[in-house]
Amino acid sequence: MKHLSKLAAVALLTLLAAAPLFAASVVRGPYLQLQTDAGVTLRWRTDAATDSVVRYGATPGNLNQSVTVPGLTTEHTVRLDGLAAGQQFWYSVGDSSAPLAGDSTFHFHTAPVRGDAAATRIWVIGDSGTADASARAVRDAYLAWAASNPADLWLMLGDNAYNSGTDAEFQAAVFNTYPTILRQLPLWPTLGNHDGATADSGTQTGPYYNIFTLPKTAEAGGLASGTEAYYSFDYANIHFVCLDSYDTDRSVHGVMMEWLQADLALNDQPWVIAFFHHPPYSKGSHDSDIETALIDMRQNALPILEAWGVDLVLTGHSHSYERSFLLDGHYGVSTSLDPLNNVLDPGDGRETGDGAYEKPDLIAAQNAGAVYAVAGSSGKVSGGALNHPAMFVSLNSLGSMVLDVTGNRLDAVFLDQAGATRDSFSLVKTPDTAAPVITGASAEDATHVLVDFNERLDSAAAEDPASYALAGLAISQAPLLAGDARV
Repeated sequence: MKHLSKLAAVALLTLLAAAPLFAASVVRGPYLQLQTDAGVTLRWRTDAATDSVVRYGATPGNLNQSVTVPGLTTEHTVRLDGLAAGQQFWYSVGDSSAPLAGDSTFHFHTAPVRGDAAATRIWVIGDSGTADASARAVRDAYLAWAASNPADLWLMLGDNAYNSGTDAEFQAAVFNTYPTILRQLPLWPTLGNHDGATADSGTQTGPYYNIFTLPKTAEAGGLASGTEAYYSFDYANIHFVCLDSYDTDRSVHGVMMEWLQADLALNDQPWVIAFFHHPPYSKGSHDSDIETALIDMRQNALPILEAWGVDLVLTGHSHSYERSFLLDGHYGVSTSLDPLNNVLDPGDGRETGDGAYEKPDLIAAQNAGAVYAVAGSSGKVSGGALNHPAMFVSLNSLGSMVLDVTGNRLDAVFLDQAGATRDSFSLVKTPDTAAPVITGASAEDATHVLVDFNERLDSAAAEDPASYALAGLAISQAPLLAGDARV
């Protein structure tokens, strides 16, 4: 009997060696990262180590292409590249033996060709990391409102996982709360102070940095930042800039602000949207007059953003919704707001009301005005005075924002947790028909004259010597200098 038992044991061991003990299961994701006009990165987690395979195709029933990343892991990252722009694909994730997750809801699209004025919808949530009924209500309100026209990408404005941004809190607040949206829309987050409790921007370590794959080397457009803490990317004709207002040096001459200046100087897209966690203007659950991070962003980031034509600035932190007039140049405390010089349009920004906010249809229109929105109520509301004079509307209401950018216009709405539109505004870029005005001229030396203008110039016309005339003098060259407003 002992001999028979040994034979049985050998047979059992042979059987176990020939087949896995159990199939792995997907326990996180998949979720989409780093979308470009040629590809996307897919990430997911399994409960057992496997290799990483994405099968995909142009129809849900025919996943006839695949990318395999060899090596056993539970944290899977697969990059799909070389795809056609603006196309939809269906996919599954799994290992080399079989798909582990994938059905008709597993699909993504590549971005439009960079620079195309393609209709673009953006979902924006802030301070959503409560993992509770409030966050789910905001989610469901958006899904119902946008059922026939879902967003193309979404932004998270920080405090994405309460209370400390641990891996388990991200699982509950992000992956368990938005599973279907994550597998269909690329997510672009920024770091909040609660996420930053377990993350280090200097070393790019901790759950936040482990979970997200963000551009460090201009993989999606813009200028390489060398860090995932702050970055930029392009989608269609929009340039997005994400800043780290919590754990990176916010000083004027710090690396982040120097990068911001250089990034925006290179931008050639007509729309600029910036997002970060701490609001430059708020009288909600946080006060921008007295809190250091908020003051720093107002005094140090805003002059750069406005000088390079930012159109919309999105933030969270205060658990409310606050939306400004069309503003420029307000860098002091709330009581220093000058209605004549800082409020470029005191209207409601609605075409059904006082009219849309207007800006010149130029790239990087200098100090032409921006709208500032605090959208930190996607998980909870916390009240506050809600009386900042820069704001047209301030609401102690749960909700999220939806942005639609089409050609020369941006339309925005704030949806509450019941799906009601509680605010709306529009920005319209209008043709700039006024000629640039010379604001100064000086002789640099015996053969050079510097000419300053009131706005940035188009390089083709500005650098043509025939565009200028100086009595009795011949002009051989007219190079456009740094800042594009001096020749």
